[in-house]
Amino acid sequence: MSDLQIGLIALGVLLILLVLGFNWWQDRRARNRMQAHFPASEQDPLLGAGESRAPSGESSRREPGMGAPAAGQPQASSPGADADDPDEPDPACEVVIEVNFSEPARGADLLPYLQGLRQVGRKPMRVFADTDRGRHRARIHASESYSALQLAVLLANRSGPLTAIEWSQAWARAQDLAERFEATIEGPDQQAVLERAAKLDDMCAALDTQVGLTLLLGAPRAASEVVSVARELGFAPDGPRLAWLADNGVARFTLSRGDGGAFDAGASALDRVLLLLDVPCSPADPRAFGRMVDVGRDLASRLQAELVDDQGKPLVDGAETVIDERLQVLFGQLDQAGLPAGSPRAQRVFA
Repeated sequence: MSDLQIGLIALGVLLILLVLGFNWWQDRRARNRMQAHFPASEQDPLLGAGESRAPSGESSRREPGMGAPAAGQPQASSPGADADDPDEPDPACEVVIEVNFSEPARGADLLPYLQGLRQVGRKPMRVFADTDRGRHRARIHASESYSALQLAVLLANRSGPLTAIEWSQAWARAQDLAERFEATIEGPDQQAVLERAAKLDDMCAALDTQVGLTLLLGAPRAASEVVSVARELGFAPDGPRLAWLADNGVARFTLSRGDGGAFDAGASALDRVLLLLDVPCSPADPRAFGRMVDVGRDLASRLQAELVDDQGKPLVDGAETVIDERLQVLFGQLDQAGLPAGSPRAQRVFA
């Protein structure tokens, strides 16, 4: 074998090793930045059974009020210098715009600007970052410097799919950020983003279910009195409403004023209050509706009220058993679609 042949073979082996090494590096980088914790399934969560939400124009659609501080907010305690934050962009329901700085940007300089990167239209935006020491962050810290940011925009929620205008707004804010801090940006093609958003929205439409009950008060009651009775029974404040919480702090169902206002809004008397089970946002429970009925009956007794269904009719004995059986099917469909009931992902897209 000639020296030329040996040299060509060695060169070929070297090129193959370089390609394999580059692919491994890309795969590792993508996993570190983008991978979310998908449910164990051989099926693409966006191609699963039941793939079909109400048309985009028909909305009813809550960003969870409990949990960690919002992304982009400073944190009182210092981050672990050698540890990555576990929370990452969720590729099943978010699209990411990458912002890469030419020189590390100080968190103290970024924080004031990032206050405006919370929302585009009706879609929330989360900010993640890579430090100049190669650590992943789920929020910005004033004491650190960053080599890159990831702007994660929600693809769909109860306001409908991400629109071209909302995506353009997100891209414009990324460009403004790049101009201010000497960075480059990259992200997916708009048409591909809009198609993904529409697909997710269609799937969620078929799974979006809420079940309600109404308490008709025998005589008008002050809101403060209703709140006091509900708190004694076990309800906890949840924004303008009250919530019956699961052990993990997620709302199983909520209690709200019949006029849609907050309980602390004014001194007007109430003639009705509403119980609502938001199925995708509530933890799976074999007695999800039956539990709400039990609490509703107890509350009705204490308030001398009548408990009726969402059609204004008294509850039929045994109805809760039938409804709970149907809800178990829906909980299973949510799991199969990669949107486990009550999970952070479900609470994002059913908000």
